[in-house]
Amino acid sequence: MRTFGPDILTIADELTDAYVEIFTAPPWSDRDPDETRARFHERLATDAHRAGFRAAVSFADDGGIQGFVTGWTTEAPFRTDRAYGKVSELLGAERVDALLVGAFEIDELGVRADARGTGLGRRLLSTLTSAAPGGRAWLLTWDQAHETVAFYRRTGWREPEPLPGAESDVVVFLSPSAGSTGPTVLNC
Repeated sequence: MRTFGPDILTIADELTDAYVEIFTAPPWSDRDPDETRARFHERLATDAHRAGFRAAVSFADDGGIQGFVTGWTTEAPFRTDRAYGKVSELLGAERVDALLVGAFEIDELGVRADARGTGLGRRLLSTLTSAAPGGRAWLLTWDQAHETVAFYRRTGWREPEPLPGAESDVVVFLSPSAGSTGPTVLNC
C-alpha cells in the first residue's frame, strides 16, 4: 500500500479507471461511465489540494489498482455542495460543527470486486484514519448501498443520531475512535 498527498495526481488516470469500474457497478449501475469518469477526474484535481488531503492506494502485483481511499480535514464553514446539505439537515448545524468540522473526512473508499473480502477495505480505512485529528474521522454513504453500510457497521463505525424527524438517503458514520457522542442509531 502506498500513501499519497497531492502527488496522487500522478496516477489520476489509473485511479479514475478504478473509480469508474467500482462506482458504475451495482448498486451504482445507473451511473453513466463517461460522466462518472469526467466528474471524478475533475473532483480529484480539486480535492488533491484540500487542506489535509491524503490518499492510500493498494496495487496488485501487475501494477493495477486494487483499492483506494481518499480524504481530507473537514473545514469550516461546512460545505453545501454534493450531499453535504443532506448531512446538515440530518444532524443540524451545531452537531455538524461539533462532530465533523476539524475531523478527517473519508471521501472515497473503493475496492475492486476481485479484492473484496480480503480485509483490504479495513486496511485502507485504517491507513488514513490512524492519523485523524484527535482520532476523529467521518464519512457518508448512500443508504441504498446496503453492503457498504453493513461493512461500516461491521468495522465499528457508528451512526450519530439524526435530528428528530430528519430523514435522508445518506448515512453518516463516525469512526470507532471518534469518541462517544451520545446514542447511536441502529437501523438494522
